[in-house]
Amino acid sequence: MTKTEQEGARHGLRLRDRPEFSRKTAPLTLAADAMVKDAVSEMAARNFGSVIVVDADNKVEGVVTERDVLRRLVNEGRDPATTPLRDIMTANPRTAHADDDMLEWLRMMSNERFRRLPVVDEDGRLIQVLTQGDFVSYTWPDLITQATSLGKATVMRNFPPVLIGAALLVYPLVLALALGAFS
Repeated sequence: MTKTEQEGARHGLRLRDRPEFSRKTAPLTLAADAMVKDAVSEMAARNFGSVIVVDADNKVEGVVTERDVLRRLVNEGRDPATTPLRDIMTANPRTAHADDDMLEWLRMMSNERFRRLPVVDEDGRLIQVLTQGDFVSYTWPDLITQATSLGKATVMRNFPPVLIGAALLVYPLVLALALGAFS
């Protein structure tokens, strides 16, 4: 077991443990000199929100998202047919390894406000891309469990006042019925 695998095993679920890790289709990759127009066409055809920019060895150089296209191309009035991806990409994005701790990356993605996590092998070559959406199935059941626990705690904390209030409402009714039965 490598040091990375030991770290991941010690902390809990690893990125590779997510069902999405092996089920997802291969990420869309293009070279930095590819034109934005071609990247957008591929993104639209595959219904992808991003393209990973890689070198000839499939090592991650950058990420181009729909937001990058809007902000760095459309907003700046650039021509998508003549603008290469390198001009609008987020260069040197954070990358993870398959055996990294999933919760640690989820926390970093949330705190640092990025949505796509390229996962690379020990040589830095792209394996997969996980998104915040891929983690939803992990966090959603946890949120439901936490909400249920919180709801139970709230009801139990307020139970004595509710019980006293109910008793005060029921007592006059019982008294009236009892007095009516004796009249």
